[in-house]
Amino acid sequence: MANDRDRDLLAWLDRHFSVHLPFTRFARNVALLSLAGFAPVLALYIALAPGLGPHLWAAGPALGRFARQIVTNGLPVVFVVNALGLILFARLRARRIAPLPALARDIPARIGAFVALHLAIYPASAMLFGSFGGDPVQALRVTGPTLAQSAGFANLSGVYLYATLVSALPLHMALVGQVLTRGQRAAPFPVLILAALVIFAAQALLLTVLAALL
Repeated sequence: MANDRDRDLLAWLDRHFSVHLPFTRFARNVALLSLAGFAPVLALYIALAPGLGPHLWAAGPALGRFARQIVTNGLPVVFVVNALGLILFARLRARRIAPLPALARDIPARIGAFVALHLAIYPASAMLFGSFGGDPVQALRVTGPTLAQSAGFANLSGVYLYATLVSALPLHMALVGQVLTRGQRAAPFPVLILAALVIFAAQALLLTVLAALL
């Protein structure tokens, strides 16, 4: 049963995220996976944040600003982070990289992209949209504290972080399965799920530490 599920997961990932796919199709699939992970996490955040839902639906510019932040910050971050992980996976399946190096590069690539994109997008938002009082320097100052709170789901950056978790679960399960597989014996499915969650916990911890140093 576990072997069948592993094969089904790998077959699904191979079909939609192969190095042999045209770039536009690969990008479309990454975008769809990113939206599938992003939407439920965002809905949960709005539901849990006190007063946020009524504030957004009330008359005024709040919903427009919120949507702009999602479109210009959240979706690009989730898309790029997912794309990096999926490119690594596609290279692994094409035998262009070994399983353990692919897994070892995954977390630094994801965290590096997550931090770098925020460092670029926050000042850009200040200059283009007047966010952070229109001050790019102030935008950079708040980037570290904002990212440090991401793992606690305390802000929209936390939504972006956990959206990458939802999207990355099948990918990390497949990567771990490739590392742990010996001959025809595959790792049990619960082990793969637990390992994928541990990888995300390490990612969240590393992000928190790096953000505290910014």
